[in-house]
Amino acid sequence: MWLTDTGWKSLSYISKKYIDKGSSDHQTSSTPRFHHISTDEVYGTLGSEGLFTEKTPYAPNSPYSASKAGSDMIVRSYHHTYGLNTVITNCSNNYGPKQHDEKLIPTIIRNAINNNPIPIYGDGKNIRDWLYVLDHCKAIDLVYHKGQAGDTYNVGGRNEKDNNYVATKICQILDELRPKQQGSYKDLITYIEDRAGHDRRYAIDASKLEKELGWKAEENFESGIVKTVKWYIKHYH
Repeated sequence: MWLTDTGWKSLSYISKKYIDKGSSDHQTSSTPRFHHISTDEVYGTLGSEGLFTEKTPYAPNSPYSASKAGSDMIVRSYHHTYGLNTVITNCSNNYGPKQHDEKLIPTIIRNAINNNPIPIYGDGKNIRDWLYVLDHCKAIDLVYHKGQAGDTYNVGGRNEKDNNYVATKICQILDELRPKQQGSYKDLITYIEDRAGHDRRYAIDASKLEKELGWKAEENFESGIVKTVKWYIKHYH
């Protein structure tokens, strides 16, 4: 994956060169911090029960998640081999204002307000732990400034929802905020062929981050999705 190779690999290399130039004692407390922001996809998929913890073995199921797992390992190795002052965070699915149009929630909203079919992969029962973007930003800031060098922290919203629920909830909000002339936005939901390597369920245990650094997600999905839909209604018009 060349994008990955020119991203985290180059940054890790440059950071090591900075350390080599400025100090030879490799004391992580005195070197600039390298915060690697990763994903829960590196852990693979879960069954109907259980949560990903920082001790869950890596088991990526797609080339993308494998490249992310590889980048995690490289960053970890730079800490243990060269003393690079690293922290890693593995987050669950983000949502909120200003997300890229290709992502699920913007895709649902955009297609709905344009009266186009709302595409849902497979049977729509794939489950994700939804994390509001501002909560994630606060976690990033906290780990960057207070996290233990060389450590990893999982960041999750404790908001497990499947894609059917997400699509239906958005349609219900749109029915209230921007009603159609006839029918419901739910009528636009359309099931399409599932994508390759589509993991069934992700769910994060953020207990370590909550207990050690005092972080807690402030937004639940029901409140966060309303804010998100309102932002996109203005954005798309």
